[in-house]
Amino acid sequence: MKLYPLQFEPILKERIWGGTKLKTFLNKPITSNITGESWEISTLENNVSVVANGALKGKSLNELINEFPETILGTKVYDQFGKQFPLLFKYLDAREDLSIQLHPNDELAKKRHNSFGKTEMWYVMQADTDAQLIVGFKEKSSPEEYIKNLNNKTLLTILDTKKVKQGDVFMLDTGTIHAIGAGIVIAEIQQSSDITYRVYDFDRVDANGKTRELHIDLALEALNYEKIQSQRFYSKTENVANEIVNCNYFTTNFIPLDGNIEIHKNQISFTVYMCVEGNFKLTFDNESYSYEKGDTVLIPAAITDFQLSGKSSILEIYIS
Repeated sequence: MKLYPLQFEPILKERIWGGTKLKTFLNKPITSNITGESWEISTLENNVSVVANGALKGKSLNELINEFPETILGTKVYDQFGKQFPLLFKYLDAREDLSIQLHPNDELAKKRHNSFGKTEMWYVMQADTDAQLIVGFKEKSSPEEYIKNLNNKTLLTILDTKKVKQGDVFMLDTGTIHAIGAGIVIAEIQQSSDITYRVYDFDRVDANGKTRELHIDLALEALNYEKIQSQRFYSKTENVANEIVNCNYFTTNFIPLDGNIEIHKNQISFTVYMCVEGNFKLTFDNESYSYEKGDTVLIPAAITDFQLSGKSSILEIYIS
């Protein structure tokens, strides 16, 4: 099989807080005015990505991994995770505030849900004036203080808010209480998990007048009550990979591309590129592939030498 850079059909999700920016800003084929998420690369149950380009079009990512595990995933990733794809890549459009929520760590998620935990990273692609995120507590808290404020509907008074702009990055370790605010488009990189504990939803109701389920009890043990520093600051040197995050689950670099750069990789991990601004070409084996803002591409681990060219801002993600 001749491998090549793989793109996938977006898996589009309606959300009570979603809007239309995934279409107007990122050119996704949404059909609903409350589309909140585009899952770009996923192998979660009932949400398995399907190849959208080239000779493998129509095949699922799971099929490819089953047939060519080390070739797609890489030697280290295959050793660590077997035939599981360990990450999930998304774009999110928050027309309204998301619920206040958190995610369990690997140990709790395995015990309770037979799942990975959900460590995640946000890159802000667009933010309306005065848009903000909630990330963690203002000061160190406790279960007692947290529950008291939750019951009194004063939870927001003890949570830390951050005004955001394009290019801001936040790393959310498991247990961090958080919410994406209205007016923000985000590129999200996370462990392959859909376990979310929702603790406050602003008393919203859906089109049928129903409130969404809360997970107050599950969240108590999962919460990190410490004051944390979640924002990441990083350099933006042109035509090099500027490291933003290097954690146990993934490494993310920021590449401000202006011209041409040669990429040389080993075969220990796949690489994913998310185009967050502009457009670029990837040239491999004398063929060129074009990408624009909102595109996500998976480079199989067996592809080690290629060129990027254009004027673009790119997130580069792999497991190190």
